This record gives sequence, C-alpha cells and structure tokens, in this order.
Amino acid sequence: MKKPATKLFVGSRLNTLRQQAELTQAVLAQKLGISASYLNQIERDQRPLPERHLEDVCRVFGVSPAYFSDMEEVRLVQALREVLADPLFDAARPNFSEMLTAAQKAPALGHAVMQLYSAYRNAQEQAASLADAPPQPVIEPYEAVGDWVQANHNYFHALDSAAEALYGKLAPKEGWLHPALIQYLQDEHRLQIVTDHALEQRGVRWRLEQKTNTLFLSQDVLAEDSLFCLAQVVGQLEQGAVMDRILRRSGPKGENARALARLYLGNYFAGALLLPYELYRTAAVEMQHDIDRLHRRFGVSFEQACHRLSTFQRPGAEGIPFYFMKLDIAGNILKSFSANHFMQSRFGGPCPLWNIFRAFTTPGQVQVQLSRMTDDVVYLNVARTVRHSSMSYFDRPRQVAVVLGCDIRHAGRMIYAAGLDVADQRNAVPIGPGCRACARDDCRHRSLPVSGRGIDAGSEERGVVPYRAAKM
Repeated sequence: MKKPATKLFVGSRLNTLRQQAELTQAVLAQKLGISASYLNQIERDQRPLPERHLEDVCRVFGVSPAYFSDMEEVRLVQALREVLADPLFDAARPNFSEMLTAAQKAPALGHAVMQLYSAYRNAQEQAASLADAPPQPVIEPYEAVGDWVQANHNYFHALDSAAEALYGKLAPKEGWLHPALIQYLQDEHRLQIVTDHALEQRGVRWRLEQKTNTLFLSQDVLAEDSLFCLAQVVGQLEQGAVMDRILRRSGPKGENARALARLYLGNYFAGALLLPYELYRTAAVEMQHDIDRLHRRFGVSFEQACHRLSTFQRPGAEGIPFYFMKLDIAGNILKSFSANHFMQSRFGGPCPLWNIFRAFTTPGQVQVQLSRMTDDVVYLNVARTVRHSSMSYFDRPRQVAVVLGCDIRHAGRMIYAAGLDVADQRNAVPIGPGCRACARDDCRHRSLPVSGRGIDAGSEERGVVPYRAAKM
C-alpha cells in the first residue's frame, strides 16, 4: 500500500522567504504557476504546499527542500523548552503542544523569546560580576550571527556558485590550488606578495596594503592556512557586492553583528573556493567521507574538510545532513552549525560523555562514537583535535577539537561505520544537550540539576547523583 504524502504546511517560512526577496504574492504566484489567492491560503496555512510545487519554490528562492522540513521547528521547540524551564516562568509556562504551535505558526515570536531570554541572562551575569562596570550590549553579536547562519542552513548559494566558477577558471594543475591562486592575484589584481615574519608576532595572518598593491603574508602559518588566507583576499577583492546583497536581504541586525556576518561570508567564500561544491561532494561520496583522505587530497586542514561537509545544502545536490562543532579544551563552543535535528544547549556546557572531549586525550587521532540523544535519535559522531603548532617555546597554542555528526540512517555512507554494529543499540552512548537541559535522572555524570524542576534530595533513597529532579 502506498504511503500517503506528508502535507507541508509551510506558511510562515514561505512568507519569510517572499518578504526577504521583496516579492509580492502576485509575482510569486506567477512564478509558481498558481493563483494569488491560492498562494495566500498557503501562506496562512489554510492549505498545504503541494509537493509538485516544492521544487519550484526551492528553485525560486535558492533553498534546499530541507528548509521546509520540521527540523527548524524541532530545534526551536527544544530551545524553548530549555528557556521556559527556568523558574522565572513558573507562573506561566506553556505546555509542549503550545510551544509546538508557536514554532509552527509564529517562529519569529519564538526566536524573539530566545533573544529576550539571552539578553536577560547576560544582564543578570553582568549585574552580578560587573556591577560597577559601564553598560554592555546584552545581545551578543556572535549569537545573532550564529542564529542567522543556522537560519540559512549554513549555505549561501551566490557565494558558493561564484567560488565554484572561479575554481573552474583557475583550473589548478593536479589540484594544486596554491600556485594558481598566487598567479591569479598577481595577474588579475597586480598584487605583489611578500612574506613577513613580524606579522605572526602581532597576531596577524595577512595584511593588504592597497596603496602599494602589496599583500603581506605571515611566513609562520601552515601551508593550508596560507592557502585559506589567499582565498580570503580574493573574496574581499571580488565578492564584496555579493556579500552586501546577502546582508541587505537577510542579515542580522546591529552594526557589530553585521560586521561579524560579513567576516563569516568572507570565510565561507574562501572555504568554497578551496573545496568547490560538486568536486568536493563527489570526492566525499567516493571516499565514503574519509576526512583524513579528503583533507590530504585537497591540501586543506582537517577542520576545513569537516566544516565544508556541513554546508552541502544545494537544492537538488544535497549531501549528508551533518552537524559540525568546534570546542576548546574548556568546553567553550567556538563554532556550531547543524543541518539535522542535533542541537546543543544554548545556556550551559556540553555533555561530558561526548566523544569530542575524549579526543583531547588522544591528540591527532579520530574518535568515533554512536550516541543517543534525549529524543532517542542515534548519531554517528567523528571527533578529532586539530593542529595549532607552537610558534616558539614561549607560545601557548590553543587546544581545540572538532566533531562532525550525522543521523545513524546515513552511517552506511560513512567509512567510520566500518566495524561498528550500528544495529545494537547498546553501543550508543546516552548523551544530552547539557546538564541544564537534560532530563536524564540516572546519569552519574550530571554536574547540576535540570533547570525548571524541583529537587528530590532522596530522604529514603540515594541515586547515582546526590539529587534527582522531582517528578512532574
């Protein structure tokens, strides 16, 4: 018996895309070959978006079909549950169905609640520790940029396509992009490239002096970092107008957030130039996403190879939906993007059972883990420390690690599933989004109680931790 098609009620997301593109309902309806009144009903969720029109919508707006999945709703509901668990909301806490309705019907309102709560927490922390300090911004720009990148599914089609076209024009011999990029900057932009040892001592990778048409590069960086620097310079010289259009259409608010967003777009273009979409996606499939082979094949770092895999959201040519994170040894999240349902707690540290922390005990070695989140989704996670060499005896290089993860359903396409019994659920380590948001009562690794629930100290019995969350 044929399974009935899932009804796609995507009104708010479709309306957001149309508003960002500055299209009227009449114009969009004409592009889709439907009536304006029919489109109006779809945007008000009175009718679902027919599957036969889904491809047309994705083509018009340059988004992946995943944009209209329930992934963002699931992520928003999880975030709202974490926020609304705070005792601050004891008097008026919505139930799960109400949060789900808000995520489906009014996602902008849900994100506004997240921003407001983030501002509240930042203000509380500043009041407690810096009572006599001058006022500071309560919404951190990097948080706004992270949310913006996530909303765009970490894929920017215009920059990606431009990078792919330039790579084709460069046609690097045997894949060696470094000499081709140097020649291109010299020929097309008349740049003189000079290495400068003093730059690294000042914490600078490169400096562009346009008056003298000179690009100064630090001679102390690794080869793959030098390649990325050259790609960044090309992006700054050639893609400024494209970045400005992206930011005008949907960029985050605030001067600092927009500056960080533009910096991110520059880095995005550089990564896309080093690892052009279709060439890299094809190689990843052929090599079963063996990251060690991929980063050596393309002359990039392990981190760059991982990060690029998390951006494969081109409509009609999607890759495995990965999440990607970068953490330092103290557990601070430096980068975080997800193309699947995986979501780290926004307020609090990561779960200590995660294999990214084990990676710090075996530097340079890949750690593979099956993990089960609190929603019972099992992930295949690949983690490893990434190289940051010392510049001198007195240098203190940053210790960081990256993790790339996907739903276990895609394990057969990953070399890292070799030898794993993915069917045996006992192999999956139970992890959570962080103690503050994790409801697991039997975890001996818990460091603090779950937020928003009473504490049962256990007068008649004692559990694996000295307290339990009282039953709802």
